[in-house]
Amino acid sequence: MKSLASSARTRAWSGKIQRGEETVIENERMIETFLDLVRIDSPSFEEREIAEWLMGKLKGLGGEVMMDDAGERARSNSGNVLACFPGTGRGRPILLSAHMDTVMPGQGIKPIREKDRIRSDGSTILGADDKSGLAIILEVLRVLKERKLPHPTIEVAFTICEETGLIGAKQMDLERLSAQDGLVLDSGPANSLFTRGPAADRLEFIVHGLAAHAGVCPEMGISAIRIAAEAISKMKLGRIDPETTANIGILQGGTAVNIVPDRVIVKGEARSHDEVKLEAQSAHMAQCFHEAAAANVIRSGDELIQARIEANVSRDYNRMNLDEAAPIVKWVMAASNALGVKIECEKTGGGCDANVFNSHGRSIANLGTGMREIHTTHEYLLLNEFFQTARVVLHALQLAAKE
Repeated sequence: MKSLASSARTRAWSGKIQRGEETVIENERMIETFLDLVRIDSPSFEEREIAEWLMGKLKGLGGEVMMDDAGERARSNSGNVLACFPGTGRGRPILLSAHMDTVMPGQGIKPIREKDRIRSDGSTILGADDKSGLAIILEVLRVLKERKLPHPTIEVAFTICEETGLIGAKQMDLERLSAQDGLVLDSGPANSLFTRGPAADRLEFIVHGLAAHAGVCPEMGISAIRIAAEAISKMKLGRIDPETTANIGILQGGTAVNIVPDRVIVKGEARSHDEVKLEAQSAHMAQCFHEAAAANVIRSGDELIQARIEANVSRDYNRMNLDEAAPIVKWVMAASNALGVKIECEKTGGGCDANVFNSHGRSIANLGTGMREIHTTHEYLLLNEFFQTARVVLHALQLAAKE
């Protein structure tokens, strides 16, 4: 399939980055863009309005823009937004990516600006995750165009349904993107460049017990809820070791308080930077359920009835383990040094679209934007870090254009 960059003409550039060009980010304009974005509701699976808004902005900046068909497979009302901006310097194409969707409660957001931050009013999230990343990318593209600054071909991917399991990135046809190097802007501290992230398994257990009247003959039932409780009580959860975590997040079951519940669904996850440890943790969690079910047997006449478990363990995403000698890391570090800010390569316990891109052989790092307390109604965005990341990205693109 033809890539977005394949039709882009790259003009040769032999000049130098001029002093002061790395500081031309228009902070107030970027803040206004961010505020516009957070006022557009875009919960996962309902990204159409913000996608169309972004497509208009990208086209206005001269990009070749399209919406892919990932939404059909993701069951969203929108696809991913992809764009390409032809290079004006040397260097291979670079990907800039952020996601359009937000978690709930994320409708009717009323951002409040304070001296050093923008915060939620406390009734919703803010949406800095990840509309801060969207705003930074738009501002960088504006400055490159207005100042006619040298840059390699830039490919943009604004994804859907990241918050529900990186679905937009997973459903993207990556043949549409030629960039092998790039940045996802989707994490907290601006001084952190995340190059390592865990792999994750998604776990679902369906516990099958036996229904009975809870007041008349409870001994004739097998409680699926009790089995689930026994399994979870024996499970290693939370922080398992420095590389591994596990969590049970959803329990669904029961129909009435006077019925011994015969079916419960339990959903959880396990993550680790070590795939052997991940497999062991997932197997341990499944074993806890099987052992709890095996211990719950009743006799009904001549028949022995035993609880049973349906276990489904699947890989949600693979780990991110980017070589710190990768070109994108080199450009970001050189940019931070030139700007007099300190950025360090770090590992994270979270997953992002970079996990998906890197599992297809790309070299994509995740740079922080200044967001804090994400996924809560206390979420806020630190403005100095927001501005810093825009400056670093802008300067890194100019450095990449010299190679």
